[in-house]
Amino acid sequence: MAKPNITLGDELSAPGTNRVLVDVFRRRYLLSLIIRKEVGIRYRGSVLGWLWSYVKPLVQFVVFFVALGVFLGLNRSIDYYPIYLLAGITAVTFFNEAFANGTRSLVDNSALIKKIYLPREMFPIASMFVAAVNTLPQIAVIVTIALFFGWVPTVLHVAALLLAFAIIAILATGLGLLFGAINVTFRDAQSFVEIIAMMSVWASPVMYQWQMVARELPEWAFTVYRLNPLTPTVELFHYGLWMPLNPRDAAVLPDLGVFALYSLVASLVILAIGQAVFRRLEGRFAQDL
Repeated sequence: MAKPNITLGDELSAPGTNRVLVDVFRRRYLLSLIIRKEVGIRYRGSVLGWLWSYVKPLVQFVVFFVALGVFLGLNRSIDYYPIYLLAGITAVTFFNEAFANGTRSLVDNSALIKKIYLPREMFPIASMFVAAVNTLPQIAVIVTIALFFGWVPTVLHVAALLLAFAIIAILATGLGLLFGAINVTFRDAQSFVEIIAMMSVWASPVMYQWQMVARELPEWAFTVYRLNPLTPTVELFHYGLWMPLNPRDAAVLPDLGVFALYSLVASLVILAIGQAVFRRLEGRFAQDL
């Protein structure tokens, strides 16, 4: 019998172990299959298919322009208000979709998890990428509309958008890992996540401007408000998509760069905590599912 050809460079590991998140990206092909499956399910049986990703933000723009901008007069108080609103909603929608789907991902794929071994972190991470894929058409629509109004971004504006996108991706992945692992045993986690998603729209300057909060809150409370990772992230979206239009009375969130850096660090910490909790509870997944 021929002996197996094993060299010193070969890596031997016990079945069922992986090197944290690194192993997920080593299996990029499997990750891409899961992402394509989830995206395909979203548009299964649809006549328009991907076109819905462009139709929805266009309809939102018209509704916001007429209902909020014209009827409620917000176009007079905030220049290009529909673009301001759409930019903030896009950021929060990306976060909420990635977070909520990541929380449900293990339960939704329970049949697959119980049958074969693969890095279970793959499911919350795939949920984040699916949310990113669904967000890109919305950004494309906003950019197209903004170009019509004279949007001319600088490198700094584009960098702000990329940084905001990265912060949301990391933050949502970390929370998805954390709550996804907890949700396997305690299904109440899904309801808790829905409450967080509902509050996120109002806990960051999406429907309003940060100046309104600064006028009403004492300095310490306004600092706490800016410590919410979504607040500087939404403002980075505004900076990249709305500020290049040179709206009247527009102002950058105080210390935006500092709080954006804090949001990035906080998101990385949450990612590490989420991964640690996930690894701690992973041994119970097959049993609890």
